[in-house]
Amino acid sequence: MKKENDYIFVLKALKDIPFCVGKRLLADFLRGNSSNKSIKKNRLYELSSFGTLAYEKEEIYDVLQDLAFNGLVREKTLNGNRFLKVLELSEKGMDEIESPRMYRQRAEIKSSYEDTVISEKDREAFEGFGDFLDGFNDEQKKAIISPGKEILCIAGAGSGKTTVLTKRIEFLVRFRSASPEKILAITFTRKARREMMKRLSEKTFLSGVMVETFNSFCEKILRRHYDAAYGRPVRVISYNDKFSIAAKALAKLGIDLKEGIYTYFSRQQRAGKTDEQLAAIFVNDCFFIRDYFKFKGRKIEREAFLAYNREHEKSAGLVFSVCSFIDSYMEENGLRDFADQLIDSIRLFESHKELIPGFEHVLVDEYQDVNSTQIRILDILRPENLFCVGDPRQSIYGWRGSDIRYILNFRDKFPGSEIVTLKKNYRSTSHIVKLTNMAISFMGLPDINSEINGEKDIRLVSFDSEEAEFEFVAQAIMESKEKGGEIFVLARTNRQLNELSYLLRQRGIKHVVRSDEIKKSIKSGEDDVTLATIHAIKGLEAKVVFVIGCNSFNFPCKGSEHPVVEMVKVEEYDKADEERRLFYVAMTRAKKSLYLTYFGSRATDFITKDMYELIEGESRQKRFSLGKSNEIIKELKLWRQGLAESLGITAEMVLDDKAIFDIAFKLPSGIEGLGSVAGLDKAKIEEFGHEIIDIVKRSAG
Repeated sequence: MKKENDYIFVLKALKDIPFCVGKRLLADFLRGNSSNKSIKKNRLYELSSFGTLAYEKEEIYDVLQDLAFNGLVREKTLNGNRFLKVLELSEKGMDEIESPRMYRQRAEIKSSYEDTVISEKDREAFEGFGDFLDGFNDEQKKAIISPGKEILCIAGAGSGKTTVLTKRIEFLVRFRSASPEKILAITFTRKARREMMKRLSEKTFLSGVMVETFNSFCEKILRRHYDAAYGRPVRVISYNDKFSIAAKALAKLGIDLKEGIYTYFSRQQRAGKTDEQLAAIFVNDCFFIRDYFKFKGRKIEREAFLAYNREHEKSAGLVFSVCSFIDSYMEENGLRDFADQLIDSIRLFESHKELIPGFEHVLVDEYQDVNSTQIRILDILRPENLFCVGDPRQSIYGWRGSDIRYILNFRDKFPGSEIVTLKKNYRSTSHIVKLTNMAISFMGLPDINSEINGEKDIRLVSFDSEEAEFEFVAQAIMESKEKGGEIFVLARTNRQLNELSYLLRQRGIKHVVRSDEIKKSIKSGEDDVTLATIHAIKGLEAKVVFVIGCNSFNFPCKGSEHPVVEMVKVEEYDKADEERRLFYVAMTRAKKSLYLTYFGSRATDFITKDMYELIEGESRQKRFSLGKSNEIIKELKLWRQGLAESLGITAEMVLDDKAIFDIAFKLPSGIEGLGSVAGLDKAKIEEFGHEIIDIVKRSAG
């Protein structure tokens, strides 16, 4: 049976073997296969780590993938031959053997939180509030009226956390005699802040409640106490200022912005992006790294950029120089950004304790996303009552400093605090909720229950190529649009979004693209298809969701659009587990229909055996048929080409691509089924219909 800390045996084996090895030899060595010729020849069976794992080969390969993803093992080519790849320990891997951290990190994210118990006393209390709590379930009611001083509300996906948060504020004012001016609600995004302010404004007696993001709260404090905070003129920089300062930094190095981004990004990372998009990522990354060091209270040092990864020395040197210039330039010219404002507020409060606002109640949304600086601000405020809402399952911002341990260790920090778990999902069908529970079971949290019974519409579809995958998605979108409702297409990378967006434009499908860097509408009018990266869509929902690229290259994501950011922060969090949570977040956006698509021979390992069984179930034959879509498309194109040549016309005049992909998606079983195929008129059905149906039946088996 696999154990959490077995990965150490793999690292020790790589250390013990006196030369670099391939994964097959390593697997045989760990499994104690003394018949392997290399093991015999080099007498590797004499080493202490020989035969230390009773794993199957595929299980060892999975462990190696995990170790490589977390930077403990790296792959390199042998003798310059790109087809001969061997494994070696990284510097981080050597450190891990001496002082294991990955195991401890994973042990820390195993939750001890259990289902909330609703007692008879609780029910009596609910009754005492009359119709105030009408429409809420028992767990929500308990979170709303709990008398506890420190409360953590674990709110699963679709469980109504924002509604509970605003209702608790109303409860505090109406029934606990709290002054609205003594209540602070903290959200993480400006959009969430606007939404909460809108809900509170519907009741005039709540108008005095302060609703802020961490950034806007600090900005207001600093404006109010400007002289005490600074004592000199300062200015918060704009987005354009960032580009201007970065350009000055590059000019000092004697290079322009284009040369800078070509040094920073690899060819693969540049693919599918304009120079404008690359410049935006580069500039944002430089400021992000500068802020990261400020949050950690560390100086920007050259050595920190080379931690565990020597292959990026040139780009690391570039970013170090740019970040150092940014830091000194901003300090000299009295320029501040959001990170500075958080730190400046902390310094202000520490040196002028009389200026700390005296809130009686502080309520924090998205508590799973807090970082150490934000926690420091909450500690300084020290409200009499603290109410935090969040979901550890949706902690996906470790790469930018968030720490899941704050929500998981809430009870350790606040002994005697009350934990309320909201586990009723009002968004997705029971089938989707059951599937997503399986995907996140490794965290040990209580399962979510769906309140929606509906037909199971979950599909896992494989393709031979990414082109075929995207064609299928485009066709399926057109099918779904006819039925109405919003559609999300979620991808792990911006490259996938850009390429799919190009195809949708060709098909005339109106859509919106959302990513960390861009948000653009394609064509005018009402858009009901959103393409987005998973990070950019968190908190939203749609009737139909496509998660594309569900293979082992994207989940976990092997590439990075932020190379130096990843390198600097790689030791801070478990990337593989965060990638699992990201996959979970993507699937939980779906309300009714969920499509998981991928190309290649193997789907992501994040889809477990239990998940496969649930997906296939009664619709196994449908999934099998959809998996044959590539063969149908191939055969139809061959038939089309032959017919076109015999008639002396172009292939598109026989049958266009749109019709071919529509046929492959709908899988008509007879002539009558061709009537709904896009671009296939009555005359063509009469002339070619029987041939088309024969091809479909033959190709689908």
